[in-house]
Amino acid sequence: MDAFALVPPEWTKSAVHAVDFCCPSCKSNPKKAQNVWLNRRAPVSVDGHRKWQEFYQCECNTAWWGWSDDRPPAKSSK
Repeated sequence: MDAFALVPPEWTKSAVHAVDFCCPSCKSNPKKAQNVWLNRRAPVSVDGHRKWQEFYQCECNTAWWGWSDDRPPAKSSK
């Protein structure tokens, strides 16, 4: 599975928008996703900042998506 493929995978068709940036069914974070696809063909510009849709297929088989700027910042390992 190529996360940067130009053509969206079939499983993205049933994806729902997850406002909390986790699986809406089981609340797993995106790191546990079976598949990932980034929709970079249709970015949205807001106040000069670009964002795009990130699609995830959770281990519970729920497909969901969130905006790239809604993703929580990575925790540093200091």
